[in-house]
Amino acid sequence: MCKYMVTMWFGLAVGSFTLVSVESLPAHAQQSKPASLTSSDFNAFEINQRLGRGVNIIGYDPLWRDRSRARFRSEFFKMIRDAGFHHVRINLHPFRDNPKPSGDEAGLREEYLTTLDWAVDGALEAGLLVVLDFHEFQAMGKDPHGLKSLYLACWNVIAQRQQHRPAEVLFELLNEPNSALTPELWNQLLREALAVVRQSNPRRIVVIGPGQWNNISALDRLDLPDDPNIIVTIHYYNPFEFTHQGAAFAGRADKVGIRWGSEQDKQAVIADFDRAQAWAQKHRRPLYLGEFGVYDRAPQEDRLAWLSFVTREAEKRGWSWAYWQFDGDFIVFDVKLGQWVEPILRAIIPSP
Repeated sequence: MCKYMVTMWFGLAVGSFTLVSVESLPAHAQQSKPASLTSSDFNAFEINQRLGRGVNIIGYDPLWRDRSRARFRSEFFKMIRDAGFHHVRINLHPFRDNPKPSGDEAGLREEYLTTLDWAVDGALEAGLLVVLDFHEFQAMGKDPHGLKSLYLACWNVIAQRQQHRPAEVLFELLNEPNSALTPELWNQLLREALAVVRQSNPRRIVVIGPGQWNNISALDRLDLPDDPNIIVTIHYYNPFEFTHQGAAFAGRADKVGIRWGSEQDKQAVIADFDRAQAWAQKHRRPLYLGEFGVYDRAPQEDRLAWLSFVTREAEKRGWSWAYWQFDGDFIVFDVKLGQWVEPILRAIIPSP
């Protein structure tokens, strides 16, 4: 780790956190800070420490269109905090969950925005930081030019709506740019989206990842503006044939029984993470592992070993992370039973 990063990550002076207590943070993230909100609260390195351990939530919950059908309940926010998580990454689908607008309008329903407010309020009240993740990666990957105006209009509305939130709320410009949204095109679009956000949120911490599905291998093609209030996100599902075995949506429904855990397997993860860390040190950017996980049909012993190894390796490097996902698939919480999937939870957050 370079001297600059050691200073930024571990040498900041302090008081108590606004929302997340120091005692509950992992060792790599513990430090204090002034109780009042100042410009230092928007330091990307410090906020990234405070993100700590997180989980992706409500991206595929029917609550966005009909609150009466919600799987996720308000009390889950505190439960997530009590389990040892420090933030939630809220997966937003503004295109999917709102009628097609006319012209350059965002077309976001008031009911949709009210649900978003409810989610952010609930997370903050529970002591969680929040990443608002624009999760329309499939649509943007197919038609980035045709959807550009709508994408920017949505961010204009969301950013204005959330502009008075504390520093504990972060904006993620787009989940996993891919396909027709090439790394080069994404470098252009992210600047336009960031400019829209900066009109109403000049110091808000913004999360931005590389193209090719936020892949570590695409970091070298990520070209960021000279803005200090950026956290860089990467996603990790390597090796894909292991993490997505049995997943019909990935075309692997009948491909199961794939093992993981050899020394060679572990060294491959280390090599990938070292590559990302070298990039972060060179460019002086904090890293956020915004998604990682293993599909439910992998051999349980190997699944737990992968999850434990990946999270510990991320934390060794001072990265924050968010597990994919709370419920749905890859689950860490069983909504029907109303309880944690304990082996998965303990693989990513060991018992104290």
